[in-house]
Amino acid sequence: MDTDNPDEPANLRFLRRMVTVLTVVMIGGVLVLIFVLVTRLSDQGPTMPRSITLPDGSSAQAFTQGRGWYAVVTDADEILIFDQLTGALRQTVAIE
Repeated sequence: MDTDNPDEPANLRFLRRMVTVLTVVMIGGVLVLIFVLVTRLSDQGPTMPRSITLPDGSSAQAFTQGRGWYAVVTDADEILIFDQLTGALRQTVAIE
């Protein structure tokens, strides 16, 4: 029997292999998580209009947008819906 390199029990060898596999899986998971975060956070957000012309005397209180349109809620209790491509006023909704 060699005293410099004693035989290790089978359970200990199995445990060492399992810890190695777990370490590799955890490193892979962290790399995948970083990749997903970088790709999702680097995605461009919605395009905002450069300027919006509101009726005289009104100021914007809120802004939202959908596909092909954006809306501005004014302090005069109106919702102004504009076309996203042309910037033309599509619809005015009075808030009662």
